[in-house]
Amino acid sequence: ISARPSCRSRPPGSLHSPQSPMAVDTTTAAPSHPEGDEGGEEAVRPLLSGAPAEVEDEELDIRYAPYARRDAYGPMGRGPLSAAQVARLVLAGVVLLPLRLVAGVLLVVAYYLVCRVCTLFVGGVGEGRPRLQGLRREAVLRAGRVLSRAMLFVFGFYWIPVSDRSFPNSRDVPKDHYEELERPGAIVSNHVSYVDILYHMSASSPSFVAKNSVSKLPLIGLISKCLGCIFVQRESKCSDSKGVSGAVTERLHEVSQDENSPMILLFPEGTTTNGDYLLPFKTGAFLARAPLQPVILRYPCRRFSPAWDSMDGARHVFLLLCQFANYIEVVRLPVYYPSEQEKQDPRVYANNVRKLLATEGNLVLSNLGLAEKRAYHAALNGNSPRALHQKDD
Repeated sequence: ISARPSCRSRPPGSLHSPQSPMAVDTTTAAPSHPEGDEGGEEAVRPLLSGAPAEVEDEELDIRYAPYARRDAYGPMGRGPLSAAQVARLVLAGVVLLPLRLVAGVLLVVAYYLVCRVCTLFVGGVGEGRPRLQGLRREAVLRAGRVLSRAMLFVFGFYWIPVSDRSFPNSRDVPKDHYEELERPGAIVSNHVSYVDILYHMSASSPSFVAKNSVSKLPLIGLISKCLGCIFVQRESKCSDSKGVSGAVTERLHEVSQDENSPMILLFPEGTTTNGDYLLPFKTGAFLARAPLQPVILRYPCRRFSPAWDSMDGARHVFLLLCQFANYIEVVRLPVYYPSEQEKQDPRVYANNVRKLLATEGNLVLSNLGLAEKRAYHAALNGNSPRALHQKDD
């Protein structure tokens, strides 16, 4: 494809009106299992046979629209560039990239040192969750917010506009009753990029769900423990394993009872999109029937989109750091308190929150899932769609 539009997302400062109608995608491939289980292989249609490359790429972009890149770099970040774009990229790679890499590493090391000092003579580090109290906990949280915002600045996110919106669920609650309401247990957000995590850390210092191997990583391991992350062994099939949903539900109950316990950041879609779509929600975040804090993230762009949809990690980080200015827009919705019907049925709760995010963020509802994303990546790489059963992203 010789030319592609810069970005479907709008320029900075142009969020949709909250009254914009919710859209539903009806052009994409058949969905995988609604709960994200395997079984999506039947939903993958064969690629076009004998069709020109341009037609086949366009067909793939339509079929797997939530994962298709629409920026200047094209699918997988391998699209053709003009001489001026190449020169700009080379200059940024020589000057901007090294400075940002060094600054980023220094910020991570600084936060590690804060966590190391605050966990001296504190129990629970070996078990994966240091028992931080008082000034130690406050120092870790404040340093995390400040350094995360500094990291975003280093990555080119110089200004982050945040808007608040109201909706009927919050207006039903009298203002003088807010203090009596249950504290939200989790932040629920659409998932577009790894940058999502940095923003949420800079705003509220939540904990995360991470693989058990993350706790053993240099520097990051101790930081994740101090944040109170939930470490899970996804591939474990032992009878005593609570699983991801069980661990999340247990922590949500803990947050509602202990104000010192950090909220959890959850991405119910289970994977990233290009930022214009909203995938089906998994119900794990809604089993505890606890109130949630909905947040919508968008990444307007001119050349490179920060959305991590169909590009390998190293190439994406390189292009992100080589772009002088990146943009993110945030919509924070008031705490969502579930109705009695939603408490009784987590699927209803998840679907209603999903529709709310789609309406307020003007996102298109899609029925695709992780299986289709793997099939799309496999097709872009010239492999069989059956590659969707490869290892997790």
